[in-house]
Amino acid sequence: MDMLTQMWDIFLQISRGMGITLEIFFSTLFFSLILGLGLALCRMSKFKPVSILAKIYISIMRGTPLMLQLLVVYFGPYFIFGIRITQSYKLQAVLIGFALNYAAYFAEIYRAGIESISVGQYEAAKLLGYNKFQTFFCIIMPQVIKRIIPPVANETITLVKDTSLAFTLSVAEVFTLTKQLVSAMSSMTPFIVAGIFYYIFNLIVALFFDWLEKKMSYYR
Repeated sequence: MDMLTQMWDIFLQISRGMGITLEIFFSTLFFSLILGLGLALCRMSKFKPVSILAKIYISIMRGTPLMLQLLVVYFGPYFIFGIRITQSYKLQAVLIGFALNYAAYFAEIYRAGIESISVGQYEAAKLLGYNKFQTFFCIIMPQVIKRIIPPVANETITLVKDTSLAFTLSVAEVFTLTKQLVSAMSSMTPFIVAGIFYYIFNLIVALFFDWLEKKMSYYR
């Protein structure tokens, strides 16, 4: 019983960082999904300069560690432009870094989904009198969304675990507080409690995407 009480006390202390973890998660998911779609369209553009720039951006963001990118976003304004860095900028830097990083991954997922749609879908839409905008958002995107749910779910689960990288900038999310508790208590118990939190969080995410995939099954 003492062990359970200790774990509960640790959970209450760690819970102070759950709000920050959730903010990082939902902000990243929202902005990176939007940016990712725009980036995918740029990547598929017939205008070569735009396509090449998008391809280079995606390559850099996917080819370098997220931790390094967070440090660049945080220290970049000071070393490049001489802008004074404030304490409040830490969380903003984390949100910006995560959104820019995950946008590159989602862009490739979008691209794969869009390119998997047969040419016949576009031809049929044209025969029905749809313009390009209507074709893309009314005919193509619903099918794309259905097809990309599994890879998006995988990236989202990875995002839950990656939120712990906010400790790089000493942002007080779950993992940062867990490390502080481990140092203060000289115990592994905070790691166990944090592990349970991340597992339950990922379980909820997985169940949500399973439900969403079933809801979209009428596109099969």
